[in-house]
Amino acid sequence: MSSRSIYTDDCLLFLEELRHNNDRAWFAENKERYEASVREPSLRLIEAIGPRLEKLSPFFPAVPKRVGGSLMRIHRDTRFAKDKTPYKTNVGIHFRHEVGKDVHAPGFYIHIEPERCFVGAGCWRPASPALLAIRRKIDDEPTRWKRARDAKAFRDNYQLEGERLKTTPRDFAKDHPMIDDLRRKDFIGLSPLVESDVTSSDLVSTIIARFRAARSLMQFLCESACVPF
Repeated sequence: MSSRSIYTDDCLLFLEELRHNNDRAWFAENKERYEASVREPSLRLIEAIGPRLEKLSPFFPAVPKRVGGSLMRIHRDTRFAKDKTPYKTNVGIHFRHEVGKDVHAPGFYIHIEPERCFVGAGCWRPASPALLAIRRKIDDEPTRWKRARDAKAFRDNYQLEGERLKTTPRDFAKDHPMIDDLRRKDFIGLSPLVESDVTSSDLVSTIIARFRAARSLMQFLCESACVPF
């Protein structure tokens, strides 16, 4: 692979300016810049990651398409939102499991945003049946879960994040030894990147190394969903 960086400094600069000019007129005036500095590099990143992600697991396809692939749309869905700004101010790239239909499936994630760049792995806000399956697997195999959660490679790179129930989930005891994890609504690990990582020629290698570090969590979540890793 070329030693040339995929993103230039203008990617983050564009996103920062979009944050302060989040309207359709400004975006239309800067559409060519968005294409050159944000969307096209993101598609090249997806394409570069694909073969290396396949070696880690062949079940998380990297699809470098402008619409309907791994790159998430920049347009916000404002139908039910109080915030009516039309555009996201970040790059979101999601490599979801091939059996998944949306962002709630087990997957790997890349987030690029001024002052908030990270790699993610896991299940974000899984639907009720999938969430129950994860909780039951933790209940059935607590030692296996702790090995996945506490694997050195994962702990050295990731922090488990997300929301938790304030109450005890149905069918589980309040004094269950794994109650803190059973209360989770998200099973997602986040691994921070610095902005210089984004413009580095080593970006692909950095991301793949972080994906590998999440193997233990991803294997557990895929097993809970009865899908291969």
